[in-house]
Amino acid sequence: MADAADVIVVGSGLAGSATAWAAARRGLSVLVFEAFPPGHENGSSHGSARIFRRVYDDPLYVRLTGQAGELWRQLEDESGQPLIHVTGGLDFGAARDLGRLHETLTACGVRADLVPPAEARRRWPGFGFDSPVVYQPDAGALDPDRAMSAMRGLAAGHGARIRFGARVTDIGTAPGGGARVRVAPEDAEFTAPVAVLAAGAWLEPLIGKLVGLPPLIVTQEQVLHLPPRVPPGAAGDPWPAFIYEDTETCFYGLLGGRDGGIPGAVKIGEHHAGTVTTAGSRTFAIDPGGRQRTLDFAARYLPGLDNSKVASETTCLYTTTGNQDFILDRQGPFVIASACSGHGAKFAPLLGEIVVGLVVGEPSPDRRFTLAAHLATGRTAGRTGRIAGPAS
Repeated sequence: MADAADVIVVGSGLAGSATAWAAARRGLSVLVFEAFPPGHENGSSHGSARIFRRVYDDPLYVRLTGQAGELWRQLEDESGQPLIHVTGGLDFGAARDLGRLHETLTACGVRADLVPPAEARRRWPGFGFDSPVVYQPDAGALDPDRAMSAMRGLAAGHGARIRFGARVTDIGTAPGGGARVRVAPEDAEFTAPVAVLAAGAWLEPLIGKLVGLPPLIVTQEQVLHLPPRVPPGAAGDPWPAFIYEDTETCFYGLLGGRDGGIPGAVKIGEHHAGTVTTAGSRTFAIDPGGRQRTLDFAARYLPGLDNSKVASETTCLYTTTGNQDFILDRQGPFVIASACSGHGAKFAPLLGEIVVGLVVGEPSPDRRFTLAAHLATGRTAGRTGRIAGPAS
């Protein structure tokens, strides 16, 4: 059996769902194939909480966060769903060049304050600051599960066909040009001028034999949720999102939403500290050493949280490039959309626009996102050169 569309999207996580919404909004006929049921936890996009923030030491990403923010508001308006809870965000820690972060933000026209430690402790008594803090008031927590559902719903309203439980088993070039995709369980073949590969940790197994990819390291990361010592709302402002970095590690946190298990629980994770794995072999098991490091961090720097009670914990996947830049590029009839490395969620609706631009023949928005640029670096994935901006 053969079926055709203007564009096939493989994967319906944040990037794939955003691509479906953007493509259908432009009047393209769209087919989306997702191997798992809605709301599955096998990839990187699931759950109720990811960070939205503007703080990067790289003007490119600062600019892109602004564009993404406008599209998040458009998505909220069109879907009628609140998707970002603005709480403000804090950056601190001995390895953070806070002066540079502040200068970069203000040079890009982004509101930000550089707050001395004593003043920071007064303003945010739930933290134990021993360094200055960069405060960015536009930060907060976004809801990926509701965002994906909203984007897919809007895409379907514009005619997109979205199939769950449809596992792509083979990808190739169609005899007459374009892309060919074979899908299980019915072993059906579908064609389109362009196929978008937004498959996260499954990217390399799906397309690596057809398109030269840079090294992509898949890791299983983990988070836990801690309850506040003070009931939510009793201290006034909501718990802000935060990034802490020293010379050894990086932690992040934000309001956990539904995943927290109890009202007001704060989600905390260690950024880029997980075990190397594959999409098909990850264990979902919590690493006790990582849990203890996170609890020790909370005991030292988050006295407003109760580190004796873990409300809930879970795992997810990172797919990381050598320099943690995204891959957003087209090679023949294939668009590679790997907005990855643990900081892509905040850009989701913008990623859809960029990917559809590639589908219709527009260039990648920055050379750094091209496969050629990634392959030229020759670097393997790791902590060196970490971009400030976890999303998990």
